[in-house]
Amino acid sequence: MKRAEPPAQELILAIDQGTQSVRAMLFDLHGRLVAKSQQHITPYFSSHPNWAEQEGDYFWQNLGQACQALWRDYPLLKSRVGAVALTCQRASMICLDEDMRPLRPATIWLDSRRTDDYPTLPWWLKLGVRLVGQQHMMYQLQSKAECNWLAADFPEVWARTRHFVQLSAYLSYRLTGQLRDAVPSQVGYVPFDHKHQQWANARDLTWRALRVRREQLPELVQASEPLGTISVAAASATGIPQGLVLYAAGADKACEVLACGGISPDVACISYGTTATINTGNTRHVSPMPFLPAYPAAMPRAFNSEIIVQRGYWMVNWFKREFASHEVRLAEERGIAPEVLFDTLLDESPAGAMGLVLQPFWNPGVKFPGPEAKGAVIGFGDVHTRAHLYRAIIEGLAYALRHGKEQLEHRNRVAVRSLRVAGGGSQSDRIMQITANVFGLRTERIHTSEASGLGAAINAAVGAGHYKNHAEAVRAMSWQGPVFEPEPDKVRTYDRLYREVYNRMYDRLSPLYRSIRHITNYPKH
Repeated sequence: MKRAEPPAQELILAIDQGTQSVRAMLFDLHGRLVAKSQQHITPYFSSHPNWAEQEGDYFWQNLGQACQALWRDYPLLKSRVGAVALTCQRASMICLDEDMRPLRPATIWLDSRRTDDYPTLPWWLKLGVRLVGQQHMMYQLQSKAECNWLAADFPEVWARTRHFVQLSAYLSYRLTGQLRDAVPSQVGYVPFDHKHQQWANARDLTWRALRVRREQLPELVQASEPLGTISVAAASATGIPQGLVLYAAGADKACEVLACGGISPDVACISYGTTATINTGNTRHVSPMPFLPAYPAAMPRAFNSEIIVQRGYWMVNWFKREFASHEVRLAEERGIAPEVLFDTLLDESPAGAMGLVLQPFWNPGVKFPGPEAKGAVIGFGDVHTRAHLYRAIIEGLAYALRHGKEQLEHRNRVAVRSLRVAGGGSQSDRIMQITANVFGLRTERIHTSEASGLGAAINAAVGAGHYKNHAEAVRAMSWQGPVFEPEPDKVRTYDRLYREVYNRMYDRLSPLYRSIRHITNYPKH
């Protein structure tokens, strides 16, 4: 008698709507990436300087194409899919009318518009803000908030805006027909109570500071809870089987942290993506800096304390565009990505880049490092080449994130004992080794480069009942990849450069940054 074959294991469809591509991926319940389809997209268009926009339907169409390509390439796997989850770029907002149609393009997180036409606070609230020294923070909130400048610059659009939501909520609506969003997707200038992980109560100051109304915001769902089921229309557009449950996952960074096992404050998770971040996870709300919130983690009632380097590994693209025409041409001839050849530049330059030290603040932050910050490179000499500059970029990003780690240790009152790294930059062994040496810590890369997709899949696995909680799912689905141990001689070099040079740069240069800003009015006040 022939022995029966065991049933094929259920698969989870994770959709990752990133800044530069959308990926449809199938993971098994052990966290293995079984199949993947990637659709590259144009991140945004700019009708004017500082604008970054993209059509909502453009994202939806490309999401559908990525899914359809997955089924076309792996037709036998479609029947094994048991659950779906979506992770999405964060802080990208879209205006919808009463029929759920986009009124104008989505505002992408890279948009840097401001307005001075925002709600005036009553005098007693202004006094309170002044007494706690947060006038500048309030100005940043009110001037940068999309709802404020949309209402000022596009009043006819804002008057017709029935729903003002994250891109993740719009795509969830297109998938299920229900306007809901994941709690861990709420990153941006909206009245959100981060500590209690819900929309702010009616007495909260932010309702007076912003022009958005509570009825314009979507229903929120905690991570791993259902957002809805795949609709008939979505099944037709994407090929995803109708009736499958779409589980809440959260923003891409939150999902990366979950996939890396960042669920306790002694583990720091670095994302070397377009925006570089360092996060620690916690079951209590710990502000990474005074008056800055911890974001919701991609697991219920948990938090991520995050320090951001705004332009992050965008700087690698900047270097490629401005200084790497040779590598770009050579990569085209070989049919490979130019970044693969950049490891050679790291091999051509020693630790410390022969004294070249870079401060990677090509885009200032609200609190870290400060609104007046600009980028800087010091230590140039006639020995320096493109290779040294590239190394200085990689080292400078690591220095900035190490500074963030020390801030998080201080806020958490817990020492970071290990690093987990994800994002595009983590695929380079040289960059991983530089990170281990700058931090002086054992540094791990998880088993897959698709960390945000894996985090989404973990949420679907918990929601579908395959694991009783997120900690159990992380243990089963995220496992250790290559490990990079610190090299003592290089650790000593980096430690001295960090403490004696990098850490002193900002205080000495910030008066010059302020002068540059006042003289040139760039970036605008």
